[in-house]
Amino acid sequence: MTYIKSILKSRKLDSHKGTYGHALIIAGSMGKMGAALIASEACMRSGVGLLTVFIPEDERQIIQIGLPEAIVAIREKTLVNIESFKSIGIGPGLGTDKKSSKIVKNALLLKTPIVIDADALNIIAQYNWINLLPKHCILTPHPTEFDRLFGEHKSKQERMIKAMKLAKEFGIIIILKGHETFICSPDISFTNSSGNAGLAKGGSGDALTGIITAFLAQGYSAIDAASIGVYIHGLAADICLKEQSMESMLIGDVIDNLGNAFKKIMK
Repeated sequence: MTYIKSILKSRKLDSHKGTYGHALIIAGSMGKMGAALIASEACMRSGVGLLTVFIPEDERQIIQIGLPEAIVAIREKTLVNIESFKSIGIGPGLGTDKKSSKIVKNALLLKTPIVIDADALNIIAQYNWINLLPKHCILTPHPTEFDRLFGEHKSKQERMIKAMKLAKEFGIIIILKGHETFICSPDISFTNSSGNAGLAKGGSGDALTGIITAFLAQGYSAIDAASIGVYIHGLAADICLKEQSMESMLIGDVIDNLGNAFKKIMK
């Protein structure tokens, strides 16, 4: 926690929403809008100034009712200048059809700080777009997604060694999710100390994507956004154990405790 406390910035009294960036979450499809809502709420609970969610028109009410603080942009109708955003989180519940694949490819060609997760990772694996990964992007694969992208591995240790090699080769950040999540950049690597098995449920990765996207929008470097995001995500889950068990914990409980996690770090 000492390291995280040293890099986490206090909110300025004379600031406004523009101070903390405008993030874009590209997520959701029919039957998977929960992923978009989870990522979006986690993003807004992590200090971003403004959030736009890029979703299918037929699913818009889920965000507009579930998270009225967010701006909704319709994928079929709205022309979004992606370069105008401070950060992008892409992939949770996105689907892997041709329209989604086109969106992912367009996002990869930009210089905007980006978190790539879930279906966006699957699309990159499907089309073998590894060479399109922009410098300083953040990949957040679980072990199966990592193997889809980079080939089969027999153990976590093998994946960690490969992740460090890839981070240097491509100039990217890789977050290998799981017990003691492993984070590596071209220069450093370390294992996260927070979190528990209550996070071993659907939606946890979606929330992490939203959290890290929020820190990128606020101007943190990719490695600092990844480090803080992973730690505070796990810490909020640890705080949940005061009222929930690892069996009963839901990702909504974790998001509800992000504020307590911030307070614990900054006290």
